[in-house]
Amino acid sequence: MHAIGVDIGGTKIAAGVVDEDGRIIAKVRRDTDPRDSDSVDHGVIEACRELIASYEVGAIGLAAPGFIGADQATVRFTPNLPWRDHALRDIVAAELGSEIAIVVENDANAAGWAEFRFGAGRDVDDMLMLTIGTGLGGAVVVGGNLVRGAFGGAAEVGHMRVVPGGHYCGCGHEGCWEQYASGSALVRDAQAALITEPARGTRLLELAGGDVEELTGPQVTRAAQEGDPLAVELLAELGRWIGEGSASVGALLDPAVVVIGGGVSAAGDLLLDPARRGYLEQLFARGHRPEAQFALAAMGNDAGIVGAADLARL
Repeated sequence: MHAIGVDIGGTKIAAGVVDEDGRIIAKVRRDTDPRDSDSVDHGVIEACRELIASYEVGAIGLAAPGFIGADQATVRFTPNLPWRDHALRDIVAAELGSEIAIVVENDANAAGWAEFRFGAGRDVDDMLMLTIGTGLGGAVVVGGNLVRGAFGGAAEVGHMRVVPGGHYCGCGHEGCWEQYASGSALVRDAQAALITEPARGTRLLELAGGDVEELTGPQVTRAAQEGDPLAVELLAELGRWIGEGSASVGALLDPAVVVIGGGVSAAGDLLLDPARRGYLEQLFARGHRPEAQFALAAMGNDAGIVGAADLARL
């Protein structure tokens, strides 16, 4: 049975028809206004309508950022869209008809499920997925099952507190893991280094066009890949935070593999090697137990579409 997966972002929607082997056979995109809830709803509905017109579809999975209710129908809260207790499933179903099953899933959960079913985690039963971009998203699979929790809010690992009284987080608390293990953290620390150590930041400043405020994460990665010592150190520090936090999650869930996705994963081993070291340094009972492997995500930008579609079939 074909299913549609919809990956809902802050300014765009990507949707695709996905077969049972996780292959996308058709894809569309819609731009949306993140300030306008109706614009996002309309974009989802129109993208699905276009695909349904050409393919026989039995289910639709909607991957949305934020806190999704346990009913898999309601977006309780999302920081980047004006949705609060938003009945997304019912709104879409009212336009597309009740004969198609529709479920709403957290976007990191959808991406993680795609990696578990078809990507870097396909050979294990227990997996931690970290999506490292502007923030830090997570997905957890235990015993072959996606962990959603009693209220739908499980696996928000980016909001574990790792530094009491640390950097302020958009969630309203301080010291959250994503304030130290994210693309935003990488850029913040890189910009600070350019101010405090200008002699070491020549290449980074050059890539930023001479403006510290214009520096981006991909530019830090590029400089590190060129061998720039400061950029390599910055990625190593980010990797250390990723690894140490993963060890804390590992103490609770004991995953066989930690899958690293998101934009920062483009750094490859410049990020993975220090993440592995950080993990092993903080792993409890090290030397007396198996150790989780670290792997880069394999599904790329299509993970949200593929995972949402596959979850809609369940």
